[in-house]
Amino acid sequence: MPLSLTAARNIHLAAQGLLTAPKRRADKDAVLAAIRNMGVLQIDTISVVARSPYLVLWSRLGDYQAEWLEQHLEEGRLFEYWSHEACFLPIESFGRYRHQMLNPEAMGWKFNQTWLQENANQVKKILKHIKEFGACRSADFERTDGKAGGWWEWKPEKRALEVLFTTGKVMVARRQKFHRVYDLTERVHPNWDDQRDLRTVQDDHRDQVLDAVRALGICKASWIADYFRMKKLAPAIQAETLYQQGLLQKIEVDGWQEAAYFHPDQQALIDSALSGKLSATHTCLLSPFDPVVWDRKRALEFFDFDYRIECYTPEAKRQFGYFTLPILRRGKIIGRVDAKAHRKEGVMEIKALHLEDGIKFSEALSKDLAKTFHAFADWHRTPQVRITRCDNQQLKSALQASF
Repeated sequence: MPLSLTAARNIHLAAQGLLTAPKRRADKDAVLAAIRNMGVLQIDTISVVARSPYLVLWSRLGDYQAEWLEQHLEEGRLFEYWSHEACFLPIESFGRYRHQMLNPEAMGWKFNQTWLQENANQVKKILKHIKEFGACRSADFERTDGKAGGWWEWKPEKRALEVLFTTGKVMVARRQKFHRVYDLTERVHPNWDDQRDLRTVQDDHRDQVLDAVRALGICKASWIADYFRMKKLAPAIQAETLYQQGLLQKIEVDGWQEAAYFHPDQQALIDSALSGKLSATHTCLLSPFDPVVWDRKRALEFFDFDYRIECYTPEAKRQFGYFTLPILRRGKIIGRVDAKAHRKEGVMEIKALHLEDGIKFSEALSKDLAKTFHAFADWHRTPQVRITRCDNQQLKSALQASF
């Protein structure tokens, strides 16, 4: 029996922890479980509302203590590295990324072999400093080259630290006011030994593919490589090959020309969806860097949601806003919100609220959004909600009445 598209979306959301609202208040273990469930938590520093990794967790956990994320990092249950861009990752997946650390030449802009060769002494100097004096931040080194700051013009010490990080000589030991604190890899992850623990690249890449399919719940083959930003998959680890080996399963989805793949661990979700027992009831806001929407093509094919983050677009050319948050409601993405937390004033401003074409006002919609905005604002400790612009006047009036 083929799955309906709605059922397939519900499987995806269930796998991502977004099908239903959390049944109990989150604890510290829930933060780690959510990251392990996704396999990856992308990092971004934009802070008009909570930074993306915290927001991704809020969407799944509701009210929780943001500091738990950094605590898991400092306690060694998470590590940072390049995956789907810079990410927090479960420490048990360290071996898969160790291959990139040892052979970083193919990592594009993340690694500059020419710069390393031209600045080898600078890099050695920074590494020696860490060995002798312990963990450090980029800010611990005074800028001496006379240039201005900014991510496009890192000072040499920062670039050296990033080279050491990319090549696996140092790791992020902890975060201090969200700034990385670097230390030697053998100090941060003392239980790892390359000679003893490193597996073959193909074995690790195969498991990476399997984990991507598990995290997606159900997917097209073309969606898999992007999840962990893998390059073109070798024939030995492509979805159809893994299906032939019994490591993945296949099913039809209405309207899809190609087969859908799922991990055997998700069989219970498939069975629930086929029997009509998988219902989406959760309403929340999503980060632009949430796994559900970070692949623009997948979001369009799966949710009919055309999404582009516009913070890198000149203001005059923006269509929806600087940092718009997709609105997930009961299994569909129904719109987007451009929000800003005015933390000193205690105000969460809804600068703009846009509904997707075909989404009409209803009392149920208004109540769901009001409840979500209140929860979002309370978690930010900005209890007053103010709506500035909404493209549906009836909805705007109803929301303002609830605020």
